[in-house]
Amino acid sequence: MKYDGPPLHHIKWKHLYIYQLPIHPPHLFSFPIFLSTLFLSPPSKSPPVVAGLAMESSSPSSSYLNLFLEETSFYNRIVLGSLLPKWVWAPLPHFFQSWLRNYLGGTLIYLVSGFLWCFYIYYLKRNVYLPKDAIPSNKAMLLQIYVAMKAMPWYCALPCVSEYMVENGWSRCFSRISDVGWVAYFIYLAIYMIVVEFGIYWMHRELHDIKPLYKWLHNIHHIYNKQNTLSPFAGLAFHPLDGILQAVPHVIALFLVPMHFTTHIALLFLEAIWTANIHDCIHAKIWPVMGAGYHTIHHTTYRHNYGHYTIWMDWMFGTLRDPINEEFKTKIEGGAMALWQLGK
Repeated sequence: MKYDGPPLHHIKWKHLYIYQLPIHPPHLFSFPIFLSTLFLSPPSKSPPVVAGLAMESSSPSSSYLNLFLEETSFYNRIVLGSLLPKWVWAPLPHFFQSWLRNYLGGTLIYLVSGFLWCFYIYYLKRNVYLPKDAIPSNKAMLLQIYVAMKAMPWYCALPCVSEYMVENGWSRCFSRISDVGWVAYFIYLAIYMIVVEFGIYWMHRELHDIKPLYKWLHNIHHIYNKQNTLSPFAGLAFHPLDGILQAVPHVIALFLVPMHFTTHIALLFLEAIWTANIHDCIHAKIWPVMGAGYHTIHHTTYRHNYGHYTIWMDWMFGTLRDPINEEFKTKIEGGAMALWQLGK
């Protein structure tokens, strides 16, 4: 490329720009991309795309941000257009369309996945995964659904806020995997998941350690503290603020790690399925996954297994309790009690 800018000895910081490649997300500061796309060019009438300390305009290209807006508008049309007549949702502002889409989508995912999960483990596989006395009553499951549905409108505000921030260029999201490549995508995803896991671990732990937070928020979820009171429907049975606080690390991570926008939205909604999984009391024994076996211990001891996806944070911070060791300990205690009874 021929350089036709100001004389090199007159170049100032405000003339240092990133050349605007059509596939490059301007607000994503990937160091290899930064090095490969750094050029010297003069100011122009259209706002340039700038990086880091480039000073003339720090707002990302509106054309790139439009990709996020188009994506969320597409989701709105698919979900709302499939479930509601157009005159109900089309006049609404974009933000409220997104909230309505998240509410309807989140409710469907929660109810459908919960019903299918319960039907499979409690009826099709009755007495296979759980003994009969460990199956929760219909009354307990209906109460969990009631608590979750009261909180659902508030839960759905969080993805709306994160979408709004992304659409306005306040995050480090990128729209297309081709913007960074598959290798960088998986590296960023791994870092994002570590940040989220760390954040959820400490948020969950503080909801236990800070007594007012536990008393007024988290205690609502911990009334389900035995196998015969836990079910997949308990996964979202929280005080609204409690549920939002535990999901906030997903949003905070957007400011710290470049993240694929579609993947971020998918992970937020997969939370409904994941939380159903860890409340079904069935220990899958897949290391290092923080499965239901670990989480059931959390609901009975209150002081262990605060992690969300994996056991690593509990292992690092000394709060891990293994369900296999618990089963072995229970068998030893049961055997000792039987011998004691015989000795009498």
